[in-house]
Amino acid sequence: MNMEHLLYDYLVASGMTDVTAKYINLVSLLLLLLILAVLIDLITSKVIIKLFTQFSDKTKTKFDDLLVKNRVPQNVAHIIPLLLMLEVIPKIFIDFPKLENIIEKGLKVFAIVLTLWIARSLLRAFKDYFKTLPRLNDKPIDSYIQVFMIFAWSLGILSAFAIITGIEFIEFITTIGAASAIIILVFKDTILGFVASIQVSINDMVRIGDWITFEKYGADGDVIEINLSTVKVQNFDKTITTIPTYALISDSFKNWRGMEESAGRRIKRALNIKLDSIKHLSNEEVEQLKEIQLITSYLNARQSDIITYNNENNINKELLLNGRNLTNIGVFRKYMETYIENHSGTNKEMMIMVRQLAPTAHGIPIEMYAFSSDKRWQNYEYIMADIFDHLIASVPYFNLKIFELPSNSSFTDLNKAHGSDNE
Repeated sequence: MNMEHLLYDYLVASGMTDVTAKYINLVSLLLLLLILAVLIDLITSKVIIKLFTQFSDKTKTKFDDLLVKNRVPQNVAHIIPLLLMLEVIPKIFIDFPKLENIIEKGLKVFAIVLTLWIARSLLRAFKDYFKTLPRLNDKPIDSYIQVFMIFAWSLGILSAFAIITGIEFIEFITTIGAASAIIILVFKDTILGFVASIQVSINDMVRIGDWITFEKYGADGDVIEINLSTVKVQNFDKTITTIPTYALISDSFKNWRGMEESAGRRIKRALNIKLDSIKHLSNEEVEQLKEIQLITSYLNARQSDIITYNNENNINKELLLNGRNLTNIGVFRKYMETYIENHSGTNKEMMIMVRQLAPTAHGIPIEMYAFSSDKRWQNYEYIMADIFDHLIASVPYFNLKIFELPSNSSFTDLNKAHGSDNE
C-alpha cells in the first residue's frame, strides 16, 4: 500500500467512486502536509533562534546580535519546511499532474522570494554593522545596499517570470532584452520621467510651492506642478517654464526652500575700494573719525592700545609707517560691521561678517555677509538697498573712493579741466 493512496484505497474499498476518492485523498494529504510544515517551521524557528541567541551572547562581536535583530535566523528557518513541501508535493499530486505543475511553480517562486528576504536581512545586518565602524561612517553604505537589492529584485522577478512561463532563463532574458530595447527607444522620456519622479519624491528634492532657480532652462520662480514627464515653474514675471522631470536629477539647480525655512535670507555684496585711496591715519584724522558715534568707542580702545605698544617699543612715529597704525579702510570695515549689527533689518542671531577679499583690477572688495530678518523678496531687496545706500554714502567720510570704470562724462570732465588749465 502506497502512502500516496492511503485514503484512496480505503475509500474505494468502502464503495466510493474513483474520482471522489482521489479528491478526498488529495485534500486530506494536503491538509496534513500544511499542518506538518507549519509545525516544522515553528519548531525550526525556535531552535535556530535559540541557538543564534546563545551563540551571540557568548561572542564579543556585535554582528551576530545584528543578525538576530534583522530576523536572519527566522527567514533561514523557512527553508526546511519549503524543502519538505517541494519533496512531498509530487507524491501528493500524483494523480493531478497539471495541478502539481502549478503548485511546484508557486513553491519555486516562493523560494526565490525567500532567498531575497534572506539576502535583504543579511544586507541590513551588514549595514548596521558597518555603521558601527568609524572608518566607514562617512561612506554611503545605504546607497550600495539599495543598488544591490535593486539588482537582486530585478533578477528575482525575471527568474519568477521564467518559471511561470516555462521558458528557459537565458532564453527569457534574451527575449526581455530585445523587447526592452524597443520599449526604451519608444518610451525613453516616459521611463526617464518615471524614474526621476520616484527619485525626486524619495529624496524630497522638489515640492510644489518651492522656489527654484534652474539657469539652464531659464526658470526662476515657484513650482506649480510636478508630473511624470515635466515640472512646471511659474517665473516671477508670470511666465511658465516647463522642465523635463529627469533634468532635476541629471542637472544642477538651486532650491531656495532651505532659505525659506531658515531664520533669514543671505545678503552677500561687496564694495570695490580704489587702491590709491587707502592710507594710514594720522592722529588728527583719527580724532576726526571719532565724531562718528558708531565707532567712537572702538577708535578710543584701538588708539590707546596702539599708542601703548608704540611707546613700549620706542617706535619712531615721525614716519607714519613705523609701528602699529590704523588705516582708513580698516576703520571703514569696522564701521560697516558695526552698522550692520545695529541695523533693524538684519538677523542678529545669524552670521554677520565684513571681510576683505583679494585685490582685483577693479580695486579691493570689502564684502558684507549677513542675513536679513525678513525673507520676503520685496522687503529683502529694500533692506539690502537701504544698507548699501548708507554704506556707499559713508565711504567719502573715510577718505576712500569707490572704484568705477570711466564713462563718457569722465573724459568730458577731464577735457574741461585741461581746457581751463590751458587758458
